[in-house]
Amino acid sequence: MQSANRAVAPSLGSTRPGKQAAASPFLDIDPETFRTHFNRKPFLFRHHLCDHPLFRLSNLAELARTLPPSIVEYNAGKIPVSLPDQENTPHTGLSAEETVRRIEECSSWMVLKRAEADPGCLEVLNQCLDEIEPLSEPLEPGMCEREAAIFVTSPGSITPYHMDKEINFLLQIRGSKTISVFSASDREVLSEVELEKHFTGAAIHRNMVFHDRYQGRATVFELKAGYGIHIPTTDPHWIKNGDGVSISFSNGFKTRASLRRGMIYTLNGKIRKLGFDPAPYGKGPLRDAMKLQVLRALNRAQRWLNVQPVEG
Repeated sequence: MQSANRAVAPSLGSTRPGKQAAASPFLDIDPETFRTHFNRKPFLFRHHLCDHPLFRLSNLAELARTLPPSIVEYNAGKIPVSLPDQENTPHTGLSAEETVRRIEECSSWMVLKRAEADPGCLEVLNQCLDEIEPLSEPLEPGMCEREAAIFVTSPGSITPYHMDKEINFLLQIRGSKTISVFSASDREVLSEVELEKHFTGAAIHRNMVFHDRYQGRATVFELKAGYGIHIPTTDPHWIKNGDGVSISFSNGFKTRASLRRGMIYTLNGKIRKLGFDPAPYGKGPLRDAMKLQVLRALNRAQRWLNVQPVEG
């Protein structure tokens, strides 16, 4: 598979307007790059979290042991790029804690989802996003639903082709990986129907079908320890781990605009199931506003019906 574009690290600065500066900022993001790329195009930046104790393997093994099993996901790492049927993902038979402790040789992939359940992780997440928020608010106000995830993967592991609802700032803590990112607006690789299914389906079903011809439309990033990448909401991507163990920290969130977009795709999915062909999101502000009102009315009606006593 051939890639179309290979990104290089931008010139880097540091800013945190509107907040009292931390003694030691975690992120170095160029404000102009942020302004021109945020939630539209992926870009690289620097961070200073590689030596943070939270990300030591011994601490991550303990975190994997103590977090609720429902937010710890792990499987074999040698899997195909195209793996749309999540239930067919192979597993290793190891426990979550064993997977982390043996990550160098067990050929596994693990994510600690909603890792902000741990107070130490929540503190790191909040500082990172507190540094991002003054840059994002003028562009897309209403940062909300902050989420953290920690990825621990064996050498050569694959993260299949997928997309996420969150706006993401992914920090590479240890090791390296190659990330192929595709534009959410590229209808050659991502259809309106796939977007509708993504927003109306369960979050666990995030993987999608990948065709080799897509790769020529990717922007490919070499992500090394000390660097981060911004991935806009629903930009499809897949990841190939480097020759060593990889640890990455995901800082995800939504905005009022990204929530509205998701609501419209949810309604479009419902309309399509009725046999109609809905207008895509963004084709008309008035039409989108009307759809939001319809969806809110449907939600209110559903809540009302759910709380009414049964007559008899």
